[in-house]
Amino acid sequence: MNNGLVLNKKNFTKFFISCVILMLSVLPTLSFAQEKSENKAAEPAKAFNPKDIIFEHISDSHSWPVALPLVKEIFLPLPIILYTDKGLEIFSSEKIRETEENGVVQHPVYTGNYNSYVMEGNHVKVADANGKVDEAASKKVIDFSITRNVASMWMAMLILIIVFLSVASAYKKREGKAPKGLQSFLEPVVLFVRDDVAIPNIGIKAARYMPLLLTIFFFILINNLLGLIPIFPAAYNLTGNIAVTLTLAAIILVVVNVSGNKYYWKHIFAPDIPWWLYIIMVPVELIGVISRPFALMIRLFANITAGHIIVLSLISLIFIFNTIWMSPVSVVFVVFMDCIELLVAFLQAFIFTMLSALFIGMAVEEHHH
Repeated sequence: MNNGLVLNKKNFTKFFISCVILMLSVLPTLSFAQEKSENKAAEPAKAFNPKDIIFEHISDSHSWPVALPLVKEIFLPLPIILYTDKGLEIFSSEKIRETEENGVVQHPVYTGNYNSYVMEGNHVKVADANGKVDEAASKKVIDFSITRNVASMWMAMLILIIVFLSVASAYKKREGKAPKGLQSFLEPVVLFVRDDVAIPNIGIKAARYMPLLLTIFFFILINNLLGLIPIFPAAYNLTGNIAVTLTLAAIILVVVNVSGNKYYWKHIFAPDIPWWLYIIMVPVELIGVISRPFALMIRLFANITAGHIIVLSLISLIFIFNTIWMSPVSVVFVVFMDCIELLVAFLQAFIFTMLSALFIGMAVEEHHH
């Protein structure tokens, strides 16, 4: 009885700490919305529009907003790198970041070495002498800027490199010994990807594709989890960016078709069916080659983006109803959704990796009579 009581207390403590962490992830967004509301208090009454906050969160930009709990929002400027027919130009996004005064969005004009620039809808464009956008000149500008998503991706890559280099070093130093520390946490995950994802779907050639599958799994997982950390609620939505999921899907498309053996291509262009059905089945098989990675792209993008939109929508209910009594209900549902999002973070990494292994396995599978 006493042991059971102690165990229950430990479980309750873990549950309480988890709830506190999840609620802390809500506070930054609440403080951000509160600041917006306070800034407009002296202005004429205006209906709260949750779309502005939601789209600011899920879209890319040239600055990184950090909404700390009970502190004013801080914008971390990112470098803008532009290449025109006159040369390369690098400057801080702070010089042309959009600002808002008296409810009106202001577009500061930055005069560079070659052109003047203005920010329009998170896009840097060339401005004329009057500060107006020159569309013709803007089309000649190639933007290599380090945006929020690029910075997020680099940060995730840096975390993965540091973690796995340290684990690899630990294996060399502790060869033949039981895993310890970070090793003991990551080894079961790696074995799970190998034994339950790669080998069942690919077979004897699974070892060849393990580096790719592990990279994809941990890259998606770390970015999904970083999107739930309280310090990044206003900025981190990398796996909710369709360009990122498109790139991951394109990698799988290339790997699958490059790895495809003669039986894979025969099944597409010369299946064992009556010849008069070729006119139907060959186009269907070719569509299937594209639709499989397309499904990977949409599934990851839609699930991550939808989760972020739902959380922010629930928080916005407080300001839509304009009453503090809505806060407990909203926070409870947001904490529940954060728990679901934590599950989805692991689930989407697993599903993307498993389906990738399945598609690769279909391409390298030998013919069986």
